[in-house]
Amino acid sequence: MLEVAIIGASGYTGGELLRFLSVHEEVEVVAATSRQYANTSVRKVHPHLHDLDLEFTDQSPHDLDVDLAFTATPHGASMSIVPQLVDKGIKVVDLSGDYRFDNIGTYEKWYNLKHEKPLDAVYGLPEMYREEIKKANLVANPGCYPTGAILAGIPLVKEGLVDTLIADSKSGVSGAGIKPTPVTHYPNISDNIVPYAVTTHRHMPEIQEKLGKFGDVRVSFTPHLVPVIRGIITTLHSFPNQEISSEEIVDLYNKQYQAEPFVRVLDTGETPRLSSVRGSNFCHIGCFEVDENGRLVVVSAIDNLVKGASGAAVANMNLMCGFPENMSMEGCGLHP
Repeated sequence: MLEVAIIGASGYTGGELLRFLSVHEEVEVVAATSRQYANTSVRKVHPHLHDLDLEFTDQSPHDLDVDLAFTATPHGASMSIVPQLVDKGIKVVDLSGDYRFDNIGTYEKWYNLKHEKPLDAVYGLPEMYREEIKKANLVANPGCYPTGAILAGIPLVKEGLVDTLIADSKSGVSGAGIKPTPVTHYPNISDNIVPYAVTTHRHMPEIQEKLGKFGDVRVSFTPHLVPVIRGIITTLHSFPNQEISSEEIVDLYNKQYQAEPFVRVLDTGETPRLSSVRGSNFCHIGCFEVDENGRLVVVSAIDNLVKGASGAAVANMNLMCGFPENMSMEGCGLHP
């Protein structure tokens, strides 16, 4: 049995990690840490995990003796934790942004933090780096917005069809985390749509850097908060540099993702829905429509807490430890 720890297990991503790992046939969660809820039953914080016989603990990385650890910790906190785990020979999947970037200067600029302990990490998007993830000791889990945008954009950039992508994304409130804020307060978000960090969101350079691996492309990105709990819809707008039909675009996407266990390419004109992926690790990509001005629209849908966070982390763990990539995550979405 693979012994696993979840550091920072009381948040939404921690709860989702526990949900998937509790039914994993090859994994035992031996530590779920939380300073706030130390010695409290997990089910008191995550009521959907009522049958999970586990208590939160307040353990330092030095005290952990496990095979793999998930660090579901805030940006800036992971960099003080991850190196200690790696030095102990523990494999790590980090869910913060601390190790996602090739260029530390980009991280420091957009996160407004000094990176004290850079390490080599593999970017944890299996659709890009599956073979590298299998050999990695440290995997940097992608951001939620970048996951949907990158997967929607790869075929277009890879084929050299576009030099500019505009990503318009709308996320459920759970993406803001478990701690309430004035923005996520029910009267402020209900019946409302709130654009934020309109040109300055820290996920924009992540999308730019990773799509740039496939070709020269400029990325613009604007996120919106919408009054739903889970999910991210990303609408990509672009103007291809040659005439191309919707059917040809669909063929490109089918070719790119035909062997991918967690990407589903929809038919021309079929639009992804949040409810189709809710609770699952799937990314649905569809629409593929071209208007009379030559604008191509591609839409992706993911669950921000699963494919955008914890589900991807479990898939990365599976790859790192030699298990089937979809182990414990075979379930489809919850519609309606």
